[in-house]
Amino acid sequence: MDDAEHLDAVFAALANTTRRAILARLAEGEATVNTLAEPFEMSLPAISKHIRVLEKADLISRGRDAQFRPCKLNADRVKDVAHWTEQYRHIWDIRFAAMDRVIEEMKDTNDG
Repeated sequence: MDDAEHLDAVFAALANTTRRAILARLAEGEATVNTLAEPFEMSLPAISKHIRVLEKADLISRGRDAQFRPCKLNADRVKDVAHWTEQYRHIWDIRFAAMDRVIEEMKDTNDG
């Protein structure tokens, strides 16, 4: 999978609320599929599908601990997303600065 395909897979995985919640839980530490499934009102096979999407995007990995296969967050891949979005930060900084100026001008107009 090349970089563009990988980024597509990551953003597709992050587009789902359940998968983002799973990642948030894994940010706290490793967890089994059963533990990850607890807060959701969906079947274990449905949770497993979400986990497979996250694995395919390389956002999580599964280890081996006897009969358990705990899931673990792949923080390096999350960093990839942060680096990609960071290249656009200057655009947002410029837009927010312009919006601040407009708000200040509106305040001055309303106060005066």
